[in-house]
Amino acid sequence: MSTKFSNQVAVITGGSTGIGLAIAKAALAEGAKRVYITGRSAKSLDAAVTTLGTAAVAIVSDVAQQADLNKLKSEIESRGDQVDALFANAGIAETNELGTTSEDEFAKSFDINVKGVFFTVQTLLPLLKEGSSVVLTASIVANKGMPNLSLYSASKAAVRSFARSWANDLKTHKIRVNALSPGYTRTPIMENGLKLSAEQIVALQEQAKETVPLGYVAQPDEIASAALFLASSEASYINGVELTVDGGLTQI
Repeated sequence: MSTKFSNQVAVITGGSTGIGLAIAKAALAEGAKRVYITGRSAKSLDAAVTTLGTAAVAIVSDVAQQADLNKLKSEIESRGDQVDALFANAGIAETNELGTTSEDEFAKSFDINVKGVFFTVQTLLPLLKEGSSVVLTASIVANKGMPNLSLYSASKAAVRSFARSWANDLKTHKIRVNALSPGYTRTPIMENGLKLSAEQIVALQEQAKETVPLGYVAQPDEIASAALFLASSEASYINGVELTVDGGLTQI
């Protein structure tokens, strides 16, 4: 078993399901001492901890609320931990139609996907070790023009931009910041965010056979392995980049 995260502490926002949970599992499998996972659902977090075991600490936290981020910081400090790897992963994916989009819809997407990422990193910055790593979950939609996804796409473009700026802002601390952009990935966001029916999900999987060079929709652990690579010493000279993990979809 590899131990590239031996005795390290990782924080994963949005860590109760999907890609975030897969990152937490992978970090522990690689020897992490402790993983902190956050989410808005206590039920989902409890289920995640049952899966992850005693090295996982679950904290009900909404990244769009500064008070919740302060609570997360306090929880980490109370255990005397400093952070080796921060995965700012929490986000939502919802459709919107240009012409009928409300201010509330706009605020929801940008509060969670942009404000949430910004203030997660800013709040936890004092706990990040010299030479630590930050991985931001963006998306291939930041570089595409998919219909009815303008809010989601723009919010993820902002996340990708943060990786560039923060790589420069944090250079004196030797903290690396990179963006991870998944393609089609089978997570609960398909049902809970995009509101896809079972039939639509099957149709997407069939479409992937034709449009994705590798021919299928990714599983969360395939995205998580790329996230751990970016956070690990194996990526020690990789900084400010966007790593696209989409089976080749955006390359053709």
